[in-house]
Amino acid sequence: MNKTHFLCLILSCLFVSCFKNEKQPQPVSGKTNTISIIIDDQLWYGEVGDSIRNKFASPVLGLTQEEPLFTINQYPAKLLEGFVTDSRSIIVVKKATMDKFEIKHNSKSLPHNTFRIYAKSVDDIICSIEFNSAQIIKVIRDAEIQKIRQDNSKSLLNPAVIKNKFHINLQIPSGYEYMLHKKNFIWLKKEIISGNTSLLIYQIPLPKLKQGSNVVESIVRMRDSVGRYIKGREPNTQMITGEAYAPYFSITELDGKKTFETKGTWELRNDFMTGPFINYAIIDKAYNRILVIEGFCYSPSYQERDLMLELEAIIKSVKVDKR
Repeated sequence: MNKTHFLCLILSCLFVSCFKNEKQPQPVSGKTNTISIIIDDQLWYGEVGDSIRNKFASPVLGLTQEEPLFTINQYPAKLLEGFVTDSRSIIVVKKATMDKFEIKHNSKSLPHNTFRIYAKSVDDIICSIEFNSAQIIKVIRDAEIQKIRQDNSKSLLNPAVIKNKFHINLQIPSGYEYMLHKKNFIWLKKEIISGNTSLLIYQIPLPKLKQGSNVVESIVRMRDSVGRYIKGREPNTQMITGEAYAPYFSITELDGKKTFETKGTWELRNDFMTGPFINYAIIDKAYNRILVIEGFCYSPSYQERDLMLELEAIIKSVKVDKR
């Protein structure tokens, strides 16, 4: 084979390779809870940037240390959106001749969302950020949870034990191990480099949880009562709800059922260990019970935000069997 033929063969291979890469979209990468902001430096270092940071980098509730809601990477507006590939969520902010807010979903590489905030003046941009930030945050968090579930689905724990005991399907990754079985209680745990993450699944009779103005106190008593199963190395070191700050409480839905969401910190009595928890108490009238699924972590030397989102993604995958 002469040099000319060899060169043509190499060029042909390169052309085919480039054509394939162009036709086949690459999966969106990026770190969890990271967003890219495309905005002029003049806007970023002024009132508009302050508004963005106040909304998207505010402290996460219920952690033992202050961490931002999202990690923000800012890029100048002259950088084309198509070249920003370090994030699944991109927010484009700029002055324009007309006001516009839109969300673009990339269906070829979900989850991937681009948000565009255009306005005629600085005040109008800030107003749009204020008005639309809650929707943006929800879309981003839903996409992050979807990505975590996609990753988890590659290797799941055998669901038979949990399904037989609680009549639910829960997508738990295979890294978790069963630590404790009781009649109406299961504790699962996963060791990580910086500590561990845990899941608790248990149920109590429906009338046991008092609803109304004292529901938070009822939830605290409920989780402290099962905390005796989670112990430290020393005697009398069972897990309790952190007493320094009141838990954060809200009402939501899981699997179409009214659910009480409680976030706060846990601690070991007479010990130094502490960390955040997220507790979902599902009102399951079909089985006449309160189904509780809780996630908590211990990670003293590592950020807790992403670990708690992973636990939230697992819990929100719950599906209750029809009775």
